[in-house]
Amino acid sequence: MRIRPAHSTCALDLRTMLARVQRMRLYNTAHRAIEPVVPIDPSGSITFYSCGPTVYDDAHIGNFRSFLNADTLRRALELLGHRVHHVMNITDVGHMTDDGNADGGGEDKMAVAGRRIAEAKKSGALPAGTDLDPSDPYAIAGFYAGRFLEDARTLGLKVASEAATDPSLMPRPTACIPQMVELVERLVARGHAYVASDGVVYFDVRSFPAYGALSGNTLDQLREGEGGRISAEHQAVKRHPADFMLWKPDEHHMMKWPSPWGAGYPGWHLECSAMAAMTLGERIDLHSGGEDNIFPHHECEIAQSCCGFGQPTFANHWFHTRHLQVEGEKMSKSKGNFFTARDLFAKGVTPAALRLELVRTHYRTNANFTLQGLRDCQRMIDRWARAHHALDAAAASHAADVSAAPGPMARALDAFIDALCDDLNLARAVAALNEACSEAPSGCPHAERAAFARMDSVLAVLERNKPVQAPADDSFASQVESLIAQRLAARAAKDWAAGDAIRAQLVQLGVTIKDGPQGTTWTRAV
Repeated sequence: MRIRPAHSTCALDLRTMLARVQRMRLYNTAHRAIEPVVPIDPSGSITFYSCGPTVYDDAHIGNFRSFLNADTLRRALELLGHRVHHVMNITDVGHMTDDGNADGGGEDKMAVAGRRIAEAKKSGALPAGTDLDPSDPYAIAGFYAGRFLEDARTLGLKVASEAATDPSLMPRPTACIPQMVELVERLVARGHAYVASDGVVYFDVRSFPAYGALSGNTLDQLREGEGGRISAEHQAVKRHPADFMLWKPDEHHMMKWPSPWGAGYPGWHLECSAMAAMTLGERIDLHSGGEDNIFPHHECEIAQSCCGFGQPTFANHWFHTRHLQVEGEKMSKSKGNFFTARDLFAKGVTPAALRLELVRTHYRTNANFTLQGLRDCQRMIDRWARAHHALDAAAASHAADVSAAPGPMARALDAFIDALCDDLNLARAVAALNEACSEAPSGCPHAERAAFARMDSVLAVLERNKPVQAPADDSFASQVESLIAQRLAARAAKDWAAGDAIRAQLVQLGVTIKDGPQGTTWTRAV
């Protein structure tokens, strides 16, 4: 990273930057306290692993809240001068429907996706031009992984952009089976895992006294009946009810690989331990995920990694994002408040507004996503864009002035950094930028523009402030035109109630209509 002198030449000086390297303080789930982020590497380089999506469907905005908070943290650390090696997995096998069960009860999510795709294929509901074999889990994973990466890059997820040239930054478990098998062999050899009478390899939780520390669970709390999701049949073969699956021999599973314990598939938790070690090392600085990952997923990762690699800890810092509600309610397809990123892009929402709406509420607070919030974010970003454009114009007509006092943007940068270092307080950081935009311009415009760019390097919105140009959807347009024709017919018949009901249908579709002398026109809108 190139560091130039302070405000006079548009950046922070080396001494200021290095003084701030240790200033990032972040809540650590493992210790339930705000602590400084201290890299293992004395040079300040940080290793960061994030739990990514399971690609059996499009990622929804709740998923993206967690991913974008991790991206914002990564960008904040880079602003402070750290080099961040960020890895995010893409799960394509072994993630079962009952993922609150450490053994992964239910069925593989890829099988669920196969049935859903088969039904969509019959009804003609697949996206135009999609030819997907619902019986091929690799094809399903490839299809949804591609869509996820497209959405992630559109929203500015840096690791997704970097993975275009370095795929190792977003590893997939189906490509890392040998590493997972090797880790299971280590655990068995060291007495931390065993093969039960049903042929399944289980981790022995009593061999790791720290099991439960991350989530606050105890082994007594995790005994049979705690949650009622573990069958008596499986419990009978275990040494302890909380023991969790590492490898399951199953000749009939849709995805299986050879192993010393028979052809089968890995437990979901195993992949992250193996892939983090493979890409970042046996002990890492940061690990992120949603709060629903704390138990059992991250708890199991810690046990596997510490016992498999002989490290005192797996990740020094654990960063978890809380849940997202939509309009004050839990997100649900049945309630009509379930959104994917591309759902909102199709309604004309800019990636910039969606990104800001998902990250501006503090990551340790449940967020309430609203359409009004999106509109507020868009107005805020438009204001920033106007301020940035004015600075561009001023810089084009003025030479750099090394003697000029710091202007509002340079002063805001200090407050912006202080807010980020205070447990990633993005709301306070945004307030600092808004205050700078309210002040009369002063200082060197070149330095002001550079300070603004450093703040946007974390917010990542100015380059994403345009609607995504989605391909034309003829079926959607036909549906809208048909409803408009029905509304006009109802109005002509003076059936105002029917006309209003149809207008309400159009609003639900995200369509705004305008009646004028030339007829009724429509646009997609939030």
